[in-house]
Amino acid sequence: MRLVALAFQVLLLLWRFSFSIQANYTSIFSFGDSFTDTGNFVTIGGPTTPNLLITKPPYGMTFFGHPTGRISDGRLAIDFIAEALGLPLIPPSTAANQSFRQGANFAVAGATALDREFFVRDGDTSVTRYNISLGDQLRWFDAMKPSLCGSPQVECQEYFARALFVVGEFGWNDYAFMLMSGKSVDEARSHVPQVVGTICAAAEKLIGEGGETVVVSGVTPLGCSPWNLVRFASQNTADYEPGTGCLRGQNRLSREHNAQLRRALARLRRRHPGVRLIYADFYTPIADFAAAPGSYGFDGTDGGLRVCCFAGGGRYNVNLSMACGTPGVSACADPSKYVNWDGIHLTEAANHRIADGWLRGAYAHPPILIST
Repeated sequence: MRLVALAFQVLLLLWRFSFSIQANYTSIFSFGDSFTDTGNFVTIGGPTTPNLLITKPPYGMTFFGHPTGRISDGRLAIDFIAEALGLPLIPPSTAANQSFRQGANFAVAGATALDREFFVRDGDTSVTRYNISLGDQLRWFDAMKPSLCGSPQVECQEYFARALFVVGEFGWNDYAFMLMSGKSVDEARSHVPQVVGTICAAAEKLIGEGGETVVVSGVTPLGCSPWNLVRFASQNTADYEPGTGCLRGQNRLSREHNAQLRRALARLRRRHPGVRLIYADFYTPIADFAAAPGSYGFDGTDGGLRVCCFAGGGRYNVNLSMACGTPGVSACADPSKYVNWDGIHLTEAANHRIADGWLRGAYAHPPILIST
């Protein structure tokens, strides 16, 4: 009995310690692309993009009941993280008349790790027209700082020590812009060190600002994106992975990025031993969903890769000229049964499962809510 009582006390202490980590975050500052954007692209790109599709139904149908600028049927992983920490959903940094004391989301759909000028010089014609890269987002963060914590460096260091910083997802668009411009997977892979170095430099900058917890996301399996599966379809069965049906070369590119990122983060941890530097795995959950969709409650049609909101019919339900939000395009009856929302982005159900894995277990190293 005494052993049982002692074990219970130890568990209680561990629970209290874990909960204290959760309760100590007073704000979230997030950077990323369309997997994280909660409305910035609508503000930045909306005025020059007539009939912007992500501002049309059925976007937002599951949770908000209307489009919010999130590229999903509902909440994103960053929204579930905020809810788990007891914080409000993070407003986009471009929101008007908004307090950002509890956090700001600088992510923008289409954002890259590398600056836009790189892609222009490289001849990648598919690159976005906007300056919205990771470097640009960090400059927006710098411009916001005086309104958050004043000018004294000590005050800012203390304020950001209680914040959760989230860097990512970055890399998807960097490689996609290269591939869509006709470059090979191997050519895109040659730029992985540059992309990873840029991401880690951003994480180190945030540590220098006082950040004591920084989450850095890997990339999703590009070869499991239904949009890529249609855009880069091959007649050669050897180009596809057995079991998932995903494109082998693009997934190899994603894995190489993630492996280099994890090694770089390990080096960064050694330089900053007092910082909780968390790798958020974005590859494994989606690959798991594709390999065994039924095990996670998803529909198994097309190997779990069928899209909820598109008008393609046929395999994956993707028609590249009839995207979600186009008049006449409707969503599936139950998005919670689908992993993919619109060919690239995830449903709220998939985002929820991934966020839970980042918060509590399998998909983060270490989990956000559990200290090591």
